[in-house]
Amino acid sequence: MTLENLKQIFLSNQCDKVYIKTLSANDNSKNQVYLGGSYEILNIFPISDIKADPVGDWKKERFKATIEFSWITDDGGISPAPNSQFILYPKYPEVRFSGFLTKSHNAPSFLMTQRLHGRLLFLAVTKHGKTLGYVSSPDSEITKTVDKLDSLAHLGVFRLLELEPLVNNKSKLLYELLRIHKLGWIESKRLDKHGEILPCPSPNCGGYTLEAELGITPNGYSEPDYLGYEIKQFTAKTFDKTTNEVITLMTPEPNGGLYVKNGIDNFIRSYGYQDRNGKEDRLNFGGVHKVGIIQHLTGLRMELIGYDIENSKIRNASGSIALVDENGNEASSWSFASLLKHWNRKHNLACYIPSKAMLLPYKQYYYGNNILIGDGTDFNLFLKQMALGNIYYDPGIKMEQASSKPLIKRRSQFRIKSGNLNSLYKKAETINLLEI
Repeated sequence: MTLENLKQIFLSNQCDKVYIKTLSANDNSKNQVYLGGSYEILNIFPISDIKADPVGDWKKERFKATIEFSWITDDGGISPAPNSQFILYPKYPEVRFSGFLTKSHNAPSFLMTQRLHGRLLFLAVTKHGKTLGYVSSPDSEITKTVDKLDSLAHLGVFRLLELEPLVNNKSKLLYELLRIHKLGWIESKRLDKHGEILPCPSPNCGGYTLEAELGITPNGYSEPDYLGYEIKQFTAKTFDKTTNEVITLMTPEPNGGLYVKNGIDNFIRSYGYQDRNGKEDRLNFGGVHKVGIIQHLTGLRMELIGYDIENSKIRNASGSIALVDENGNEASSWSFASLLKHWNRKHNLACYIPSKAMLLPYKQYYYGNNILIGDGTDFNLFLKQMALGNIYYDPGIKMEQASSKPLIKRRSQFRIKSGNLNSLYKKAETINLLEI
């Protein structure tokens, strides 16, 4: 195998870049392959599932993340490795790669079972979310060729080899947002799954209208919206100062607690309250819920179970964000495992755009010129901001016709003030589109 041959195999499988790691003697099937000292690896390689594998606080707590991985063989073939997974150790934290030889018929077993320094591991992601890998010996032609390349960028433990001309997605995004800003007021609209423009009559169509202008069609995938960026629109009173506006970060449904065990109907009747505006036969479940504080409307206290606030680390892989009642019952909860996958993959690159709304003579939106781009996140940063009270749970759940045929609306929202966004990213940049 030569470097040019390997590049062509990656290109034919629709990969655009290759991540290259020099393997140490300890990087083998027995000890696992070290991939980094944070969860940022999840921002690069798509995973299909994350499960907690708890063994007790601060011992060998870990998450197991399934990855669809295959080896490239020396003759250019593909050998699936169905047991491949990332092991995430929250104590350190660190991520390791394991299971990559099991049930893979043509895996490079000899090289990956050896304690041999200087091997190279090549990893790349296809357009369809699969990961391909190849390993070379220290004295091979391909290893010697790569080691002579001085111009490769570094990303954590990897060197980065671009397979196609580098496209500046950031510039493309900024110029699109500048175009939209210069359009002024835009009539409320949305796209259907076929890309057809439809009117958007609901109260909160600012996000849909912006997505329609960018050509973003609805999908059920937990992936970034546009050119690798998660697009977040938020309402602002003015475009000059936008540091005190409320932004909805994500809206995941609880996956634990009485909410799941007994159903949402029972949950609302147990912890909801009569509509405060006098709407008859309606129960609401709302209000700002912050960690460690009892919410006066619902009587519930939000807790970070299994999280070490002092060290800003997960101490129990089976931990969760939970709402707990006065009797210690877990009313609803979101496991760390379920949120970790969503947050890192979808929010690693995010763009926040302010907007104004005008209802008369018809609904329209105007998008601001001062935007914020967040680059590089980690689920620990999210949990830290929750512990500080900067991220809070602010649901909009309701039950109408409660005494007859209940009509229920589900809306679980984790929110933050715009002035605290910088704390969620390794790099945050405010950009005036009129100055690009």
